[in-house]
Amino acid sequence: MKEYCSEYRNYLRFQKAVSQNTLDSYTRDIDHFLDFVIIKKLKGPEQVTASIMEEYVQSLTDRQCSISTITRNMASIRGFYQFLILNGKTLQNPAKAIRLEKAQKKLPQILSGEEIELLFAQPNISEAKGCRDKAMLELLYATGIRVSELVELNVTDINLHTAMLCCNRNGKTERMIPIYSTAIAAVSDYLFRVRGMMIGPEGGQALFTNLNGRRLTRQGFWKIIKGYAEQAKITKEITPHTLRHSFALHLLENGASLKDIQMMLGHADISSTQVYVQLMNDHFKEVYNHCHPKAKLGAG
Repeated sequence: MKEYCSEYRNYLRFQKAVSQNTLDSYTRDIDHFLDFVIIKKLKGPEQVTASIMEEYVQSLTDRQCSISTITRNMASIRGFYQFLILNGKTLQNPAKAIRLEKAQKKLPQILSGEEIELLFAQPNISEAKGCRDKAMLELLYATGIRVSELVELNVTDINLHTAMLCCNRNGKTERMIPIYSTAIAAVSDYLFRVRGMMIGPEGGQALFTNLNGRRLTRQGFWKIIKGYAEQAKITKEITPHTLRHSFALHLLENGASLKDIQMMLGHADISSTQVYVQLMNDHFKEVYNHCHPKAKLGAG
C-alpha cells in the first residue's frame, strides 16, 4: 500500500515540480493517512469511505492537532485521491465529503524599522558566519523573497553591477527584483571576502552555504534568525517569513502599489497580497488610538 505514497511523491516532484518543503509535507501527511488505513485493516485507500475519512479526522482531533494542521492534511489527502483517480486506482474521492471548521487566519507579525535595524546589528561581520548572516538578512529584507528561495539562490542569480536579483524558483515565472545599496554592499562583502573560505565541494554554485560548505537549508536559516532575534531581545514571534512580510508592509506604507508588491513577492493571486492592506489599516488604527488626543481621552 505504501507504494502509492512513493508513486505520488514522484508525481509531485517530477510532474508538479513542487518545492522540497511541500513535497515533504504532503508525503508525511499521506504516510500517516495510509498508516491509519492499515490499522483499519483495509486493503487499500480505494476502500476508504466518507465515514472512515471522518474517523480519520477525529483521530487527528484526538491527537490535539490544530484546525490548520487538519485542514492541511485533508488538502494533502484530496490531492492524493485525485492522483489515484487519474491513474485508475479508485473512482471516488472520500475526502471531498469532509467539511471542516475554518481556521481563523492569523495576521503575520511585522518588524518595525527600529527592530529591523536592531536585528541587523546582531551579526558580527568581522567573522565569516556573521558576514554571511548579515548578507542573508539584508537580501531577504531588500527583496521580500521566501526563505526557501533564498537558500536555492546561486551566485549567478545576483547581479552586483545592476543591483538586481533573478528569482526563478523551480523553473516557474522569473522575477527580477531590485536590491538597495546596503544589501548589495553586504552581499559583495560576503562574496569577495568569505564565500571562498566557506564553500565546499558539495556547495556547487550555491550563493549561501552552511559552515560545512554545503548549501544552507531553510531549517538552518530558521535557527539563525531565531538566534539573532533572541540576542536582540525582540519579543515578537519571528518566523522564516517575518522579513518578507515586513518588506511588503513597509513598501505599502511608503506608497508602493499592491500590483507591484504582488509581482515582487511572486503571488499568483493578488488576494494573497491584500492581507497587507488589512495589516496597514490595523497599524494605522493602533497609531491613531495611541496618538490622537481625543482617542487617548476616550481610551481612559
